[in-house]
Amino acid sequence: MNAGQRRIAVGLEYDGARYAGWQLQAGLATIQGEVQRALAAVAAHDVRITCAGRTDAAVHATWQVAHFDTGATRPLRGWVLGANSLLPSDIALNWAVEVDGDFDARRSALSRSYRYCILQRATRPALLRDRVCWARTPLDVTAMHEAAQCLIGEHDFSAFRAAECQAANAIRRIDSIGVSADGPLVTIEVTANAFVHHMVRNIAGTLLEVGNSGRAPASVAETLASRDRRRAGITAPACGLYLVAVRYPPAAGLPEVLRARPWAMIGPASGGTA
Repeated sequence: MNAGQRRIAVGLEYDGARYAGWQLQAGLATIQGEVQRALAAVAAHDVRITCAGRTDAAVHATWQVAHFDTGATRPLRGWVLGANSLLPSDIALNWAVEVDGDFDARRSALSRSYRYCILQRATRPALLRDRVCWARTPLDVTAMHEAAQCLIGEHDFSAFRAAECQAANAIRRIDSIGVSADGPLVTIEVTANAFVHHMVRNIAGTLLEVGNSGRAPASVAETLASRDRRRAGITAPACGLYLVAVRYPPAAGLPEVLRARPWAMIGPASGGTA
């Protein structure tokens, strides 16, 4: 960070359905591109932002965190209101905090949490078509949860990484993983220190096979130990995936993560009268 500059951290939420992911890509609409454009207009200079987790195309976020450096002096509320007045309706800043110059949205993060949402229903979703994975038949949620517990701890997750993953290794630490149901919505929630490419979606695809009784729960541990991507399930659709939390040391001074019930995040569980 240059002398005279301030570092600002911001919290974002977005619907990723119409974007080619977070990262800038020439000729494509991206979350990073839209946010940088809006913040640059408020700052009156070019802005480069760094995020906690680079989400893929069609992946959503309820609690993404990013930082940028600026020489402009603006009220913190001004960054939020100014950027939101310029951002498309499917991206919004929720807060802005001035942080120390050594804060880094990616490197300072202690953990990240993703939630994968599955609608188990005989008919395809219309309103939630870009926000959930659709399962036509009921899932064995208990079996899915039990199968997932072998993933907790530090492991080599090569069996659940994408072939194009550029990480130096696949060793990551999962702190918690759970599968639960709220009416017709099934959620897989995973917290880890970091993730390799497509890790959550590949885990979700494998657990979906367990839920459909097409895979024995014990096979998930065998797949993990094999380090062989061919032994895991399909890569589940991106539309069901949400970045829902990024945690930092308390000294960073960022707002506490707000944890919404799954349906509050993506819509009502059932119809009603109004």
